Amino acid sequence: MSFFGIDCVRKKEKELERKLRANDREYNLSFKYATNAIKTSKYNLFTFLPLNLFEQFQRIANAYFLFLLVLQVIPQISSLSWFTTVVPLVLVLSVTAAKDATDDIVSTFVHKHLKKRVKSHFIWPGLWLHLYICFNISFVILSTASNLLCHLSLLLGEVRCEPPNNRLDRFTGTLTYAGQKYPLDNEKILLRGCTLRNTEWCFGLVLFGGPETKLMQNCGKSTFKRTSIDRLMNVLVLCIFGFLAIMCTILAIGNYLWELNDGSEFTVFLPRQDGNDAAFSAFLTFWSYVIILNTVVPISLYVSVEFIRLGNSFYIDWDRKMYYSRNDTPAEARTTTLNEELGQIKYVFSDKTGTLTQNIMIFNKCSINGKSYDKEFFGSSKIELETVDFSFNSLADPSFMFHDHALVEAVKLENPEVHAFFRLLALCHTVMAEEKKEGEIFYQAQSPDEGALVTAARNFGFVFRSRTPESVSIVEMGQQRSYELLALLDFNNVRKRMSVIVRSPEGKLSLYCKGADTIVYERLHHVHPYKYVLADLQEFAGEGLRTLALAYKDLDEEYFNQWQQRHHEASTDLDDRESKLDQLYEEIEKDLLLLGATAIEDKLQDGVPQTIEQLSKADIKIWVLTGDKQETAENIGYSCNLLREEMNDIFIISGNSPEDVRQELRSEEVFQKQLQFRLNMRNKLIMHDYFCTPSSIFYFLVEQKCTDLHETRHSGGFGVPARTDSGCKSESDHRRGGKWRIRMELEFLKTACMCKAVICCRVTPLQKAQVVELVKKYKQAVTLAIGDGANDVSMIKAAHIGVGISGQEGMQAVLSSDYSFAQFRFLQRLLLVHGRWSYLRMCKFLRYFFYKNFTFTFVHFWYAFFCGFSAQTVYDEWFITLYNLVYTALPVLGMSLFDQDVNDVWSFQHPQLYVPGQLNLYFSKKAFFKCALHSSYSSLVLFFIPYAAICDTVRDDGKDVADYQSFALLTQTCLLFAVTIQLGLEMSYWTAVNTFFVLGSLAMYFAVTFTMYSNGMFLMLPSAFPFIGTARNSLNQPNIWLTILLTSILCVLPVVTYRFLLIQLCPTINDKVMFKVRQAKATPSPPPRRTRIRRTSSRRSGYAFSHAQGYGDLVTSGRFLRRPAVSRSSGFSHVGRTTTGFSPMGRSAGYSPTGRPQNAKVPDVEVTSLQMYRTIRDPAL
Repeated sequence: MSFFGIDCVRKKEKELERKLRANDREYNLSFKYATNAIKTSKYNLFTFLPLNLFEQFQRIANAYFLFLLVLQVIPQISSLSWFTTVVPLVLVLSVTAAKDATDDIVSTFVHKHLKKRVKSHFIWPGLWLHLYICFNISFVILSTASNLLCHLSLLLGEVRCEPPNNRLDRFTGTLTYAGQKYPLDNEKILLRGCTLRNTEWCFGLVLFGGPETKLMQNCGKSTFKRTSIDRLMNVLVLCIFGFLAIMCTILAIGNYLWELNDGSEFTVFLPRQDGNDAAFSAFLTFWSYVIILNTVVPISLYVSVEFIRLGNSFYIDWDRKMYYSRNDTPAEARTTTLNEELGQIKYVFSDKTGTLTQNIMIFNKCSINGKSYDKEFFGSSKIELETVDFSFNSLADPSFMFHDHALVEAVKLENPEVHAFFRLLALCHTVMAEEKKEGEIFYQAQSPDEGALVTAARNFGFVFRSRTPESVSIVEMGQQRSYELLALLDFNNVRKRMSVIVRSPEGKLSLYCKGADTIVYERLHHVHPYKYVLADLQEFAGEGLRTLALAYKDLDEEYFNQWQQRHHEASTDLDDRESKLDQLYEEIEKDLLLLGATAIEDKLQDGVPQTIEQLSKADIKIWVLTGDKQETAENIGYSCNLLREEMNDIFIISGNSPEDVRQELRSEEVFQKQLQFRLNMRNKLIMHDYFCTPSSIFYFLVEQKCTDLHETRHSGGFGVPARTDSGCKSESDHRRGGKWRIRMELEFLKTACMCKAVICCRVTPLQKAQVVELVKKYKQAVTLAIGDGANDVSMIKAAHIGVGISGQEGMQAVLSSDYSFAQFRFLQRLLLVHGRWSYLRMCKFLRYFFYKNFTFTFVHFWYAFFCGFSAQTVYDEWFITLYNLVYTALPVLGMSLFDQDVNDVWSFQHPQLYVPGQLNLYFSKKAFFKCALHSSYSSLVLFFIPYAAICDTVRDDGKDVADYQSFALLTQTCLLFAVTIQLGLEMSYWTAVNTFFVLGSLAMYFAVTFTMYSNGMFLMLPSAFPFIGTARNSLNQPNIWLTILLTSILCVLPVVTYRFLLIQLCPTINDKVMFKVRQAKATPSPPPRRTRIRRTSSRRSGYAFSHAQGYGDLVTSGRFLRRPAVSRSSGFSHVGRTTTGFSPMGRSAGYSPTGRPQNAKVPDVEVTSLQMYRTIRDPAL
């Protein structure tokens, strides 16, 4: 059962294995599996009020004010009316409830399309379905319109599979029918949320429904990220509670002493009652002052903070300068709780491919059998050669360009190594081909790398044309050939390679493999030379190109049959299936013969060098975490200005054992470099992964060990390789491993943090997250991670701030991020403008908020010493009620939403303005106590000057004005003027809205005061409006206005004096820039000279196999395939072994390696704000 949506049922026992029988409803219902009913909304019409109030009163501040409301019901304690607490509390609860209701309604509308489908909540596990479009359950696919995988009679079989879990990339199960077992894995199931493509319908057996589907299992509670200001506010609120208790205790003790000394003799109007106990009176006085001094606890603080964050989030969403017009992508603040944290970033962790680069892959160079095909220029004259003419191939992609004519001639001359090279590219992939018209082939590639390689093979005469789960059809130099696909050994981040086993039409068995060069080299035949290709790879990587090594081997029929049988047995094993398959893959992927290597170019995004330069000037440390080779990463570092020519020393860590790495870190040379780092911070670090050399073996920071790392809380970014004779660590090694990890983490982090830039090479997605966690663990700094692909999700979630780039690798990174946009260059505007403004506004708001509340409350404290500690208030009850809600709410809100010290242009010209946020200079515990000290001084002035000015004072006509009501009016008026002037001093940027809020609030105060203190209000409700005629009689006296003026000036005078002396004696970077801004406004300077931006000559791109695990399973399943709609022809006019020329047919408009549709108009290159506003940097700054 449930109560208000809260599950009250005892959790059922953990499910170890799921058993299902098709169409056997009684058998399936006996296990009480979940149905497909899912509730996406949090509230309904009846549960909203009680459930929302229950959630809100879990906050300490709300519960505290509810407690005060209960105290105010007791007449012996409360001297205030109930509405002084009820009105603020109800307003705060109402605003929060409206926000929660809006969020829930929006969430419901997002999922509204689900309700328009077939009533899927009537589905239960074990039911078979016939689906056409989309589905809300996870089920095993049995048949499709295009590929019949099994007969419908199999619906009588039994399925045994893993229990519900959140692993989207794997599935283990078996299907038993007629005594025969069939393996079930990811390729044979369709998950909730999928949509059918390239097939009209499918049959399936339901496995999981409702909350047990893998999609819903992954929809758990996201990690709630809190800003450093949030954590500080929580600490300060607790301190305020303690301070409130101390003040109430002091005043209660004062009441006790007063009752003992003066209480028995004190009589004004009526005789004092006998029998009053001083201790009991002090006890009641304590709680009375808890009520009176309640405003020191900020009830509206958190609600105000949320509104400010929401407004600043809208600024990010509406910023046209962060809008990318090419793909119509605006910037998006996916969270509203982290805006000010953007102004405190110290470390930025960035992916390379797709983040710094465009992730648009172009086949640039290759090496085949020791010969490099990479000519683009004629000799040393730098005259670019003409592009190769592919007119001999009617199926070629006209947008593909290549300059080395020798490779085309080798293809036409039927060089066997060259043909084998391109045959491998045409067969070893997971690309899907679509041909709607004859000769117009479109490739759907999981990664841009795959698309570029298949397109290259297509243009050189090896055209991939179609595939089925059992075969791959290609056109080889005009001949249509179909290869039987026997096995696909898919890519993952540990293997770093993929292979296919095919049978040629002649019956020859072959294994084709492509992957990272170091991985492929370890699996080459021991007598096979590879140094000739290694030199070319080093050259390609040095130019920043992304490299892959290609290899193959011929298989023996008898051996393959045995291997295939063991593969089938391993695939049907429910226990440890993956490790057994990995062992089989390792067994067959050895003794390979190297064919060559490919080099793909991935150009930098626009504005990346300028952005990195700006962020570096803002003292933001940039770490690039990439899977590329060391040479590639270093070259990219120079290309994007992360590394600069004036950086003389390169510190490379490339040891293969703990001792080697530790020696490198602690050597005398390292210490000398560390001293140099401290002096000029000009060095750079390239961290090399231990897998980079063939002699390296497994080390502790691999995927299988990540659980141990998290359990011991020593998850460093780079681990220490363990090398033993048996290949395993002994027990003593494990005991020493923890100490080694701590030492290595500290040594690495100590050295890395002294560097200006850090590049980590050959890292896996898990290692990216562990590097971020390492910095978070040991450094008290705010981190930001930015990436564009699924392999960056763990890093994005691990950082304080996650930024996703919507690029070529899908939306996984964006969906897991806190902020998203389309280009890396927008990061500088997000941090230097929006982040800094948000942090500055939030700090100003907090300082002013605490100041006005403390000043308001401390006046009561001083007044207690003059009223016998009788728990009386200084102000009118209506002023107490409206002070935070009306009189001071809008001005501080205007400052928090519109204030800025300098505009965005000056922010870019002086990125050093960002540094104070990193150091928490605007708001900290020190700033809070300064604010409290200032409030104490202001409250002393606000109480004693009006008290002295009005005491024993008469009007011009001789009448006495020294009464309580006149004193209350004078004090509250002085208070409002003082806090308003203080607000004006805090604001740096006045707008019409700010001016209206400030002046409007003052006008509202006088309008409300004269109305409530009028005769008419008193006649209607005498008990509620006792201050009859006070405003009219007091505010027409000159001495009252003189007192208001004097008190307001004395309140702000120390602040003005302190700031003046600070600017003159110790100016900050903000003071210097503000002085320059005022000078620029007074005497506009001539436009700056246009200067050329210095660029390095290094070319850009790099190695990384941009691929994800599991797409091979999708390919072999065949459920995304469509029967050919057109008749196929070879695409060549005639075929012959001696023929080198072909008559051209219609050119195809297929896959474009640039990632753009052909004949599409490319918009002009956008100009960044940095390029628009370049100025000469001031040496003094």
